Amino acid sequence: MNLPDKFVEKMKNMLGDEYEAYEKSFDDKRLYGLRINTMKISRDEFLNRGIYEVEDVHWCKEGFYYKEGERPSKHPYYHAGMYYLQEPSAMSPGAVIDIEEGDRVLDICAAPGGKSTQVGARLNNTGVLVSNDISTSRIKALVKNIEIFGIKNTIITNESPKKLRTKFEGYFDKILIDAPCSGEGMFRKEPDVIKAWGDSMSKFCVEQQADILEHAAAMLKSGGEILYSTCTFAPEENEKSVNDFLDKHEDFEVVKISDEYGFEPGHPEWIENGREELKGCARLFPHKIKGEGHFLALLRHKGEKYSSSALFVEEKSDNDKRIEFFYEFCDKYLNIRPEGVFKIYGTYLYLLPKGVPALKGLRVIRSGWLLGELKKNRFEPSQAFVMGLKKEDIKIAIDLPLSDPNVIKYLKGETIDVDCDGEGWCVVLVDGSPLGWGKIKNGRIKNKYFVSWKWN
Repeated sequence: MNLPDKFVEKMKNMLGDEYEAYEKSFDDKRLYGLRINTMKISRDEFLNRGIYEVEDVHWCKEGFYYKEGERPSKHPYYHAGMYYLQEPSAMSPGAVIDIEEGDRVLDICAAPGGKSTQVGARLNNTGVLVSNDISTSRIKALVKNIEIFGIKNTIITNESPKKLRTKFEGYFDKILIDAPCSGEGMFRKEPDVIKAWGDSMSKFCVEQQADILEHAAAMLKSGGEILYSTCTFAPEENEKSVNDFLDKHEDFEVVKISDEYGFEPGHPEWIENGREELKGCARLFPHKIKGEGHFLALLRHKGEKYSSSALFVEEKSDNDKRIEFFYEFCDKYLNIRPEGVFKIYGTYLYLLPKGVPALKGLRVIRSGWLLGELKKNRFEPSQAFVMGLKKEDIKIAIDLPLSDPNVIKYLKGETIDVDCDGEGWCVVLVDGSPLGWGKIKNGRIKNKYFVSWKWN
């Protein structure tokens, strides 16, 4: 691989005698990873089903390496939301920050959804997850990945950190910043990144990083934590960005990240006036761990944990008679009746997570769990709704084994025939996990799988 001369010189100065080992890592085979969705399948279940020959990602208990040549995105379990494809070192931020059920979490640079799906599974549909990305072009992938995972407690926004701050000051327990960066850890995986590399790119990223950190700090509760990460090796975007933030925020400290997985400590000596506590950060280098590379800094506010003086006007449920159509649907076709804060936007019905402030004025793409559409005198369920259900929630559950040819036929959008006497809305599942809706009559299922998700 032809690396820029200036980059080579910089890395030699940083790594010294280790540079040769780093350079040789570019000749190693690319690594492939997947991370299971523990809301849909346990680690033991995944391993026992033996669909792939896998190896543990040591720093992420839900993560696995799979072999080159496998096509896990062409497996029904992927379409059932049982796992997410993710570069192994990119699993480290979500693994390092201690997400607890009930937390309010912000993923501020969320697309395409790797961190958000990891956090969402940890929250287990409790608390609140706000998944934001400023890029309009990347939002579509974020929405799909959150919905396919069956994550119900998520607000998806397309906003700047500055605008988010107007609604969420002092709100979050945990914040993840997978910051825009020069991408030096992506050179092997995506060689095109090399073309954009340079001093001007890094300078632009540093400015963005400072802005994001500043607004994130304002949105954090007292005693809360920020996990700052990049996929670059540049000290000016890593240790220096953190150092500059700490210079301005004496009420924050670095929490030491364990080095038990071969993570290297941060290097304060690589920047001017670097504080000693930067050694508590972590660097993942491809010649030391099985991954492309990452930088991590866990920052904690020194105040009393989770105390907050911030006052929020919570969203209230819409008082709309059309919601009765939803209840009628649930009573007829489901064994559950979701309750909470219902909001109607146009004709679409959402169930919001508890404790969400009023969102008016933000570009909101998803206001919680998209249940479906309220049409004339009826309710039509969404794909997001079915992905958040469990088998026991469903009255007519057509649970197909993985080996059944009808699984692929269904995912392709075809009509399928089954041995079932039920009539009306049903759910097609694979090995106990929902794939999508159908309408059954006389054993024939009219396919209602979401058109944009169809198997190609």
